[in-house]
Amino acid sequence: MYSYVARQPIFNRQQRTVGYELLFRDGENNAFPIIEANKATCRLLVENYMAVGDNPATAGQRTFINFPQESLIRLLPMLLPKRKVIIEVLETCTPDEELFLAIKHLYRQGYVIALDDFEMEPQWQRFLPYVHIIKLDLMKVGVEEACWFVIQNRARKIKFLAEKVETHQDFAAAFEAGFHFFQGYYFSKPELLKNRQVEPEKLTTVRLLQEICREEVNFSRVEEIIASDVSLSYLLLRYVNSSTQRVIEPISSFKQALVYLGQEKIKIFVSAVATAHAAIDKPKELYSLSLQRARMCEMLAVSSRLAILKDKAFLTGLFSLLDALLDNSLEQLLALLPLEPDVQEALLNRQGELGQILALLDAYEQADWDKVSACCQALKLNEEIVVESFHQALAWSMQYLNASDRPDEPAS
Repeated sequence: MYSYVARQPIFNRQQRTVGYELLFRDGENNAFPIIEANKATCRLLVENYMAVGDNPATAGQRTFINFPQESLIRLLPMLLPKRKVIIEVLETCTPDEELFLAIKHLYRQGYVIALDDFEMEPQWQRFLPYVHIIKLDLMKVGVEEACWFVIQNRARKIKFLAEKVETHQDFAAAFEAGFHFFQGYYFSKPELLKNRQVEPEKLTTVRLLQEICREEVNFSRVEEIIASDVSLSYLLLRYVNSSTQRVIEPISSFKQALVYLGQEKIKIFVSAVATAHAAIDKPKELYSLSLQRARMCEMLAVSSRLAILKDKAFLTGLFSLLDALLDNSLEQLLALLPLEPDVQEALLNRQGELGQILALLDAYEQADWDKVSACCQALKLNEEIVVESFHQALAWSMQYLNASDRPDEPAS
């Protein structure tokens, strides 16, 4: 499946591109489809800001995104990086108390606010201290009236954007009046971009992995992500309650699991659960192999006197099949995850101590015995330990899977 978006460049007074307005599309036809505004905004965010891999629509300069009333009141823009987006308050919004409080909150959180198709009605005046940009539609308002409004309001700490600039005469008049930014067919028509769409459950997995890989993990955020997905919550609680050290009372929440396992262990644990979530529609053997590789890397780290790296080694082994689980290149996926450099180097280039462990695991699985011997020498490992680690890791991964009874389909 594919997602579609059109983007139209926005220029400054030097006619350099400073950003793009993103316009929702649902097919090859470069026109806004018949769809409810809030649904269009939600799809645009999910398909362009929460997708796996590089997306030309959101690369580079800031993007201007239209938000209707409901999306703003629900503070939907807060899902997006404040330094990369500009929130456009649609002209269909009603300037009531709910909207005013939402705009003020977004402003105080550091977001850039733009009023789209501003029509200079008095009820919007109280919003202006919280607005950075006013967009004036030259075709709707009229070139002369729009220019006069800018001249009258030059003293305000607000930037003005001329929208629907169709001709050189329009641009010259808007430039002379003092508009700061310009957008319209005179410069460029919207460009249609097509991207491969990523399934929602995989987006959740990436979000969870992003959080758990940070140096300082925000466990409240992790809990929020887990709680938002039924199948993910189910997997976590099944794994905690089926762990080898049985709990007296069944654990029923992430907070309980965090207290029981501790922060360091929960990072590894949630990583395994997220990988299981990614593997829901994959063969069970692929997930089993991820767990096996994670456990074997951990055991080899301990045996090679690199016990200090055992947690990193577990993650390295676990993520070594992430490309197969998420149907994307490892380079693109790792670019989204705040992993420490030595883990990234191990996964991408088999460099460093962790890379040597992973290279040994690769060689053993491929029955490349000469390379196994060379890796063992580099790590000062007895080859018999490698054989023993493989069998123990295999038994552990099978026990882990059998105990948790991982479903093939999301729990409902």
